[in-house]
Amino acid sequence: MESWNSTLGDAFILVGILDNSGSPELLCAIITALYMLAMISNGLLLLVITMDAQLHVPMYLLLGQLSLIDFFVTSIIIPKAVMDFLLKDNTISLEGCALQMFLALTLGGAEDLLLAFMAYDRYVAICHPLNYMIFMRPSICWLGVATSWILGLLSALGYTIHTMQYPFCKSHKIRDLYCEIPSLLKLACADTSKYELMVYVMGVAFLIPPLAAILASYILILFTVLNKPSNEGRKKALVTCFSHLTVVGLYYGALTVMYLLPSSYLSPKQENLLSVFYTVVTPTLNPLIYSLRNKEVTGALRRVLGKWFLPTQSTF
Repeated sequence: MESWNSTLGDAFILVGILDNSGSPELLCAIITALYMLAMISNGLLLLVITMDAQLHVPMYLLLGQLSLIDFFVTSIIIPKAVMDFLLKDNTISLEGCALQMFLALTLGGAEDLLLAFMAYDRYVAICHPLNYMIFMRPSICWLGVATSWILGLLSALGYTIHTMQYPFCKSHKIRDLYCEIPSLLKLACADTSKYELMVYVMGVAFLIPPLAAILASYILILFTVLNKPSNEGRKKALVTCFSHLTVVGLYYGALTVMYLLPSSYLSPKQENLLSVFYTVVTPTLNPLIYSLRNKEVTGALRRVLGKWFLPTQSTF
């Protein structure tokens, strides 16, 4: 095959789930609706956490960072996919593909580590409540957030540079919703077996330790909660932990199937469905899972909206 590389006119063609669906218009409408819901729910949660002083605690600082990640994950992928479908133009430049991959990997890596830090926060709050403001003081909290973003950025930079240095063959079609490592490597003219092995090993190293830390934290939390004398305190702790574990399950389940299973295990359509789940469904569900049964968040939402929509009532 004749190869092509990084000239300005080179471009890929994204052949995502919207192009291979039996009812593309309906699927486009559903994805657009989920995208709008993700934007509104994550944006609203960010606004409430920022404006309400009662939520300026470590747990909600971390939740705000998760909403920020979800807000950007959907924004760098879904609008382009929908507009490409509507305009019948699925091309993306080599530079645009590299940027999209870099941003998606940065956000994914940051979320991976952030979820582990959120589990640690819940462990300290429930198992060591008297020392909570020592173990989760602002400096430690911001250090955890910064570490998540920096490690995510550095790993994404390494992956992106290494992936985009390969020569790609004339079949420019990326059979995915956006530019991902596995889909791009299928188009490479050179031998990528060693790099694929490295991606797999690094994926295991990046996913398994945080997941192990999360599971260990919640096992310890479970033992502590079951020994609580107060039924109300036990119920509140279990509800909080259940919401966290639901988010963890959704996130790690999709990533494990996408990056740790052999590439031959999934068909292109299944890979596309997982991409939609990771980039649209999970960011939509996260703020709903955390806020619907959280009285502190719903109370803060009422206070913030009350300040906006009822400020003039006191003047009458």
